[in-house]
Amino acid sequence: MRVIAKKTLREFFEQPIYRDSKISLEAWHHEVLKADWSNPNEIKIQYKSASIVGHNKVVFNICGNKYRLIVKINYFAKIVYIKFIGTHKQYDKINVDNLEEES
Repeated sequence: MRVIAKKTLREFFEQPIYRDSKISLEAWHHEVLKADWSNPNEIKIQYKSASIVGHNKVVFNICGNKYRLIVKINYFAKIVYIKFIGTHKQYDKINVDNLEEES
């Protein structure tokens, strides 16, 4: 899979308050680059705690569920678009359905 954009992850974990997420986010990124998902079931096999939230969006628990990462996946093109990374509290304030609908 191709990830758009790692820069978003880096900008998050380079913030002093979120530095503890760096190892988990880099591990997630490395694993996704090697993945070849064709559907949400394949994600659930690899990430049992991932939540499939519709419209090809998936929520991953990062750093022991301290952070939430939302992506949108184009399975045909094999592209994972990062839509949101934040704390549980920040996640609770957003509407996943209203995240920009590109791809």
